[in-house]
Amino acid sequence: MNDFVNTAETPHFDTAVIERGARRKRATAIAGIATALVVACGAGTALAAGAVGSGSHTSVETSAGSTDADSTTLLVRTSDGTIAKAQLAGVSSVRARVTLVHFRITPTFTRVRMSDCKEQEDAVVALSPHAPAVVQAGDTVRVTTCYR
Repeated sequence: MNDFVNTAETPHFDTAVIERGARRKRATAIAGIATALVVACGAGTALAAGAVGSGSHTSVETSAGSTDADSTTLLVRTSDGTIAKAQLAGVSSVRARVTLVHFRITPTFTRVRMSDCKEQEDAVVALSPHAPAVVQAGDTVRVTTCYR
């Protein structure tokens, strides 16, 4: 019996390989979820701009239609102290949500009936607070969209 105890080798675990495998699985899962969101929401441009950002912030610019540009312009103080500008006039609620989440801002949405909802249904017509007020990560912004 003692012969078996002394001859068995202890198992060797390569923790670096195990850790790389876990990272690879996590990255694949995140890429799959991001792809599903892009396909389901049609927000590929805004999501890609947010993911590629590397510290530079992009703004979403569209024509203002019948809305006042300042009521749909968001000024965000970033973690490095700069102020980023996002113009959300006429942008869909899905794309607006992606932009706000990119800045780590919590959006709340309300809908108003408008006969002159020209751009598209569910387009952003107002933000609160909006420019010239500056918001920061963690703040909540009320987004008003239109429908016919």
